[in-house]
Amino acid sequence: MKYSTIIKKIAALSLSAVLAVGALTACSGSDTANEDNVGEKNNATFRTVDEIKQSGKVIIGVFSDKAPFGYVDENGSYQGYDVYFAERIAKDLGVDVEYVSTDPASRVEYAATGKVDIILANFTVTEERAEKVDFALPYMKVKLGVVSPDTAVVRSIDDLKGKTLIVVKGTTAETYFEKNEPDVKLQKYDEYADAYNALLQGRGDAFSTDNTEVLAWALVNPGYTVGIDALGNADTIAPAVQKGNTSLLNWLNDEIKALGNENFFHADYDATLASVYGAAANPDSLVVEGGVVD
Repeated sequence: MKYSTIIKKIAALSLSAVLAVGALTACSGSDTANEDNVGEKNNATFRTVDEIKQSGKVIIGVFSDKAPFGYVDENGSYQGYDVYFAERIAKDLGVDVEYVSTDPASRVEYAATGKVDIILANFTVTEERAEKVDFALPYMKVKLGVVSPDTAVVRSIDDLKGKTLIVVKGTTAETYFEKNEPDVKLQKYDEYADAYNALLQGRGDAFSTDNTEVLAWALVNPGYTVGIDALGNADTIAPAVQKGNTSLLNWLNDEIKALGNENFFHADYDATLASVYGAAANPDSLVVEGGVVD
């Protein structure tokens, strides 16, 4: 089913649920477990690669409401760019995958406490997050974007003066504006679905999150424009695991390098994102192969 059809059906369901307001609401690696890692585990809750294989499943945290990266389709199945990658991870580990739905603010906690083995929820690498979780090599790059109604398109930070910007808690958008643009009034939500509902209902003047997401959302929501499509520094998206889980971290790094040899993430893009962006985006501007950022 085409992404646009899925989104329209999701929006239609949301319309009836919230009084006619629509919404749109992730070559095998090698097991590098060692005695040092096992020793670290005495005071941790993570699972090594061997333990994951023995259990028969890998637990991966993904979004359930952030199409086209992680979302649940009309059949109740997880889909998206991160999910495509997650399925390959499970295959190469030789196990099943159990998905755990997460929201932006919970991603660090889920990885840090071992609630999931891996976080694959469009997770931007930052120094602050790296103090709490271990990031593997990147598989995508991104900047921030700002989407707003066609009737009052926000094309610069100056256009936000006297207006309210919607952000989601725990995202790089929240961090960026609090640090760099403290005069911008922020309206914060826990979930992406709630944030988009707020924009659709006119409770805020614009919404900021990853440019990859707002570009996709605006393509299937007439009446909205991404007036700022590249804000802040270019960041990378990467899997995260619990601190000290060198077994799984090293396996993931080896996996990402090996997948780069077959242009896996370009295939992922073609399968999950190409129909969304069309000519609006160059795959090479988003995709990272083999963990190497150009």
